Amino acid sequence: MNFWTKVAGIILRNRYLVLLGIAIITGLLASQMKYMKFSYTEANLLPENHEANLEYNKFLEIFGEEGNLVILGIKDSTVFTPKKFNAWNNLVNQFDDLEEIDFTLSIADVQKLKADRKKRKFVLEPLYKTNPKTTAEVLAIKKELFEKLPFYDNLLFNKETGTLQTAIYIKKDIVNTPKRRDFIFNTLIPIIEKFEKDNNVDVRISGMPYIRTLNAQNIQGEILLFVLGALLITAVIFFFFFRSYRATFITLLVVTIGVTWAFGFIGWFRFEITVLSALIPPLIIVIGVPNAVFLINKYQQEIKKHGNQAKSLQRVIAKVGNATLMTNITTASGFATFVFVKSDLLREFGILASVNIISIFILALLIIPIIYSFMPLPKKKHLNHLERQWIENVVDWMERMVRNQRITIYFTTVIVIVLSIIGVYKIKVSGSLIEDMPKSTSFYKDIKFFEREFGGIMPLEILIDTKKEKGVMKLSTLKKMDKINEAIESFLELSKPISVVNLVKYSKQAYYLGNPKYYQLPTTQEQSYIFAYTKNTNNDAGLLKNFVDSTGRYARITTFMKDIGTDKMDVIQERLRAVVDKEFPSDTYEVSITGKALVFIKGTNYLITNLVFSLSLAIVLIALFMAWMFRSPQMIVISLLPNILPLLITAGLMGFFGIPIKPSTILVFSIAFGISVDDTIHFLAKYRQELIAHDWRIKPSVYAALRETGVSMFYTSIVLFFGFLVFCLSSFGGTIALGGLVSITLLLAMVSNLLLLPSLLLTFEKKIANKKMFKEPKIKILPTEEEKTEL
Repeated sequence: MNFWTKVAGIILRNRYLVLLGIAIITGLLASQMKYMKFSYTEANLLPENHEANLEYNKFLEIFGEEGNLVILGIKDSTVFTPKKFNAWNNLVNQFDDLEEIDFTLSIADVQKLKADRKKRKFVLEPLYKTNPKTTAEVLAIKKELFEKLPFYDNLLFNKETGTLQTAIYIKKDIVNTPKRRDFIFNTLIPIIEKFEKDNNVDVRISGMPYIRTLNAQNIQGEILLFVLGALLITAVIFFFFFRSYRATFITLLVVTIGVTWAFGFIGWFRFEITVLSALIPPLIIVIGVPNAVFLINKYQQEIKKHGNQAKSLQRVIAKVGNATLMTNITTASGFATFVFVKSDLLREFGILASVNIISIFILALLIIPIIYSFMPLPKKKHLNHLERQWIENVVDWMERMVRNQRITIYFTTVIVIVLSIIGVYKIKVSGSLIEDMPKSTSFYKDIKFFEREFGGIMPLEILIDTKKEKGVMKLSTLKKMDKINEAIESFLELSKPISVVNLVKYSKQAYYLGNPKYYQLPTTQEQSYIFAYTKNTNNDAGLLKNFVDSTGRYARITTFMKDIGTDKMDVIQERLRAVVDKEFPSDTYEVSITGKALVFIKGTNYLITNLVFSLSLAIVLIALFMAWMFRSPQMIVISLLPNILPLLITAGLMGFFGIPIKPSTILVFSIAFGISVDDTIHFLAKYRQELIAHDWRIKPSVYAALRETGVSMFYTSIVLFFGFLVFCLSSFGGTIALGGLVSITLLLAMVSNLLLLPSLLLTFEKKIANKKMFKEPKIKILPTEEEKTEL
């Protein structure tokens, strides 16, 4: 009696205890769901000790969280009428006293810098003291602001289009906490909506805290959509194939418990729900249903043969158990390769996916036979699908192709490989923080509005370390910083920079009675008396503390990026780095280019390197599985080729259709490879069994294996295809691409496994027909004929 026969006996003899055990574990894992929480920070794709992370963390230590700015914008000519102008400027007063707010900045807060000749210092005067009452007064304020105060251009207004902007700085210590979400949904949005209604205007809102909050809300909403969508579509397809409410109900029960376990594991491991881990529950449904297909299909085949329920249930576990275990291990190993990547985001995804895949296998193997043991035998109508003509026709067509059209199959394969390689060379890389965000949402449209009007919303920071106290305010340093400003302004993809240089230029303008033509750095002669005025001025009165640290050693230059890909960003970085290297000698200065968006772009490049590693590791792992199971070197090559081909085709399609490599699409290859190998294992396991039955004659063994496994492989591939298509319901571009690409890859893998794999076996029959070349497998995936008679 083999191992799986014993397992079958234990499961069926102790069915009440097994069900009780499952119920207890489900209850315990359900109790862990309360610890699930959504991520309030951007995904960090880089390891903690990566240079880009170390530079960014140093910046945060000196200047604090950079992504704490919420911006409001309005582009409406009627805003320059007294009622609306005053309403707009008073809008931020409602935020000033809130505990979540650090400070706000609007046109009402504009201070004019003036030179006090008697006290030899600069003083601040408000742009206007009382609210304007006539349109003429409003236009006079607008004229002074737009024409005489270049310091505020692109900060509070766009001179060219007349668009106004207001800044709300959230306290840095709440930016990455649930308080941020509460402020956005319970305070900010209701106040803005009321303002829009009262004044009949359209207010645009953006900034990283706002975008991240609404994006997280979308992820939260889509988890339920994916789970219900995956349940519905797999149930419909399952019922279409099996025409049995009973079989459909049992399958849905298994995957529902699997989803509960998936959520439980997220809570138990204390992982945050990210855009990736949100895919785990629906993924488990999609991967769990094929297990049920194989088990239920086998049960019904056995019932049809001899009508003995006890023997059928034992054979289901004994005959399908090991093959299904192997397929689930290979799928889990495809995901588990992410565990070796140094990115926390991918590591957590890999751990959750692999644990849950093995869990859903165990659940299916235990629940399906036990529930059927309590039920009456299936009726004849439930077994009719086994003889359905259309599926017979599909299998007949595959057999004819393999028997008579092998040259056509190989020729087509070669053509497809050549085209795919051409496509691979067209693939681009994208590392944008906002590219995958839902294009139809108002917050995405607002992002594009601020890109057009003010140059972007994603901060890019340049940190300058002068290596000595008060080194920033040296004129030589300021002139070097101005060279960087000029380089930044030459890029259409970047907004006008703001730094201490802008303040010093404003100081010179103020010294020369506010004449805007003097908005420039002082000369060496002017430096001493202008800086003397600056020293006598209270620093707290200005914005200086936001751009220079308290010691005067460190300075920052802040600009904002548009939504650009890695290619453009690499060019920008290169040119900025050239200016930095030329102007700032490394022995006296240390300059780093950083910011959350830049770290994300570098993270994408890092992931691509890791993709090659994780995919190579998956291929090696699965090759080792094949070697362990079949113990034939030729079989390793023959089994891997039909599974690598679909990945190549998918990469080619990405190149031809302009789908870039990015964090979401990177996952496609490892996921698809891990799942597609399942079909190969099922086919080869059956093939080897048929070899023994047919006395090592290759041809009849291949055709018998094709007929036996073709139906189940077709069913499972269709379920997987439509199951992954559920992700196309997403509003996130990356999730749509992931779902569509995995679906196509798995469909191609099915065709490859049912046509190319048997063709290769027949073509190389002389090489693999020898028993010595195809040794006794290390694992008996399917029982021998002698063991079958024991059951």
